Amino acid sequence: MSSAEQVSDVFARRPKRADARRNYEALIAAARDAFAEAGTSASLEDIARRAQVGIGTLYRHFPTRQDLFESVYVDEVEALCATANDLADLAPWDALVAWVHRFVSYTATKRALAEALNHDSELFRGCRAAIYATGEPLLRRAQDAGAARPDISFDDMMRLVSGITMIHFVEQGQLERVLGMALDGLRAQRAGR
Repeated sequence: MSSAEQVSDVFARRPKRADARRNYEALIAAARDAFAEAGTSASLEDIARRAQVGIGTLYRHFPTRQDLFESVYVDEVEALCATANDLADLAPWDALVAWVHRFVSYTATKRALAEALNHDSELFRGCRAAIYATGEPLLRRAQDAGAARPDISFDDMMRLVSGITMIHFVEQGQLERVLGMALDGLRAQRAGR
């Protein structure tokens, strides 16, 4: 099964009926929060309680814990990718910065699920390809506008930002400051600076 087929398989699990869809979305949101707080050992009963559904409803949508991990991960990737489209009206640099901030939010869920996801899987590779396919044009657009350094690749930027998200910051607001410094380093240098 290809990467795209594996991601499509996760999407296909989403229910079509409105009430089932609401329950599914509530479970995904509750699981995202629970995994960000407690990691992959978060209680499935707690997730069902947070979503205000019974445990049977959780298991109907996600027969295994792995199904839930993958669905939360794909949902986060899909939301991150959709953000790129939502930023089309912003100036190139502003769009790139907004997307990077959304990526940082996404990494909180990804980090919580990292131990449960097979990084060599088709699903993981497909999600990574989707992130690059939607984020890379934002960097290129900022570079074409002269707002971002022309000598960096999207992979360079992703490694820099991902590295920052792996740091455990103890001071409130420190992540934002460090991220701001990194983004300043990605900006194109103006004459006289």
